Amino acid sequence: MLESQTFYHKLRSVLMFTAPGLMVAVGYMDPGNWATDIEGGARFGYALLSVILLSNVFAMFLQHLCIKLGIATGMDLAQSCRANYSKPVNFILWILCEIAIAACDLAEVIGTAIALNLLFGIPLVWGIVITGIDVLLILLLQRKGFRPLEIIVAALMFVVLACFGYELILSKPDLGEVANGFVPTSQIYKNREMLYIGIGILGATVMPHNLYLHSHIVYHKNYRRTMDGKKSAIQAATWGSNIALLLAFFINSAILIVAASTFHTGGYTGVAEIQEAYKMLGNILNSQWAPKIFGIALLASGLNSTLTGTLAGQIVMEGFVHIRLKPWARRLITRLIAIVPALIVAILYGESGTNELLILSQVILSMQLSFAVVPLVQFTGSSKIMGTFRNSGRKQAVAITITAMIILLNLVLLWQTLS
Repeated sequence: MLESQTFYHKLRSVLMFTAPGLMVAVGYMDPGNWATDIEGGARFGYALLSVILLSNVFAMFLQHLCIKLGIATGMDLAQSCRANYSKPVNFILWILCEIAIAACDLAEVIGTAIALNLLFGIPLVWGIVITGIDVLLILLLQRKGFRPLEIIVAALMFVVLACFGYELILSKPDLGEVANGFVPTSQIYKNREMLYIGIGILGATVMPHNLYLHSHIVYHKNYRRTMDGKKSAIQAATWGSNIALLLAFFINSAILIVAASTFHTGGYTGVAEIQEAYKMLGNILNSQWAPKIFGIALLASGLNSTLTGTLAGQIVMEGFVHIRLKPWARRLITRLIAIVPALIVAILYGESGTNELLILSQVILSMQLSFAVVPLVQFTGSSKIMGTFRNSGRKQAVAITITAMIILLNLVLLWQTLS
């Protein structure tokens, strides 16, 4: 009887922390992922599945460190930076994080506008303008606390999951080739174009602002603030986060697999735009529902990502520089920063330009990632900050290795771009 009560208590704790995990996981399957996954699958087949797998492993580990930091210290990553770094360093980190949030919001704007265009025929330019209306939705939800946000995020995430489950069944991928795709190959870093898409996938998967968001959400949950209570909370929150990220991993993999099994296998390796993929899916899969389901999933993904981006922006601003803006002002500023370049590109270059901007936004995110990961690894490895909760020697070695890999990949991309 006691064992069943203990199991029930642990399961309940995991489920409680799965909601924050889902809110974070949303950022790992936003429209930016779609652009990189579709182009990666169409051009290089299943090869970049290994990058999605590696990115997801990185994500699980880094989100675990965020959980530890938030629960052990009672401060999120931005607050910890403010407490331990000088004002100039904090200001630079804040600006870099704001750039990352703007890049993420840019992807959401373009993705949602494309979905509106595909499903309802709304011109791309007007779709971009319409995305500004989400300010009103978010303001309404924020007044009611985290719970309504968590419910909506979970519902939209499962819509995307169901849609791509359907697309996978229709596309009938070669399971042997899919399995081989998860095995890393040296071709990824030797091929400049493949590396560019691969780092775009990394940037689209491990979101810098998610590290700030997760470390903030977890310590607001209801758990005992004792030593044992914190240990249990870290364990439960890690399980909850991993469950949510596994769902995101399935969705990201499914997008690339569908692109590889339909476009690459069929010889349509030049498919690089979401709009083009939408138009071709129906003919290749011989299903009138395939493109519609694809569009619904894209719209749900764009709407979902909008919710968490706003929260992260406010947390970062308050944590780094103690500036408190009214939610509508914060959201409006962030969305305008994203809408203006998206509108300019849509007017001047049309669909192809917006798709290139979408992929560029993900590479920008990847470039900013190091500036969030380095402080996170430093803080969670410090006994002064974490006390008995600091990373073990082995865990810190893994954290430093992951950080070094992220920095190295970005340096290689920068060198290839400039050379």
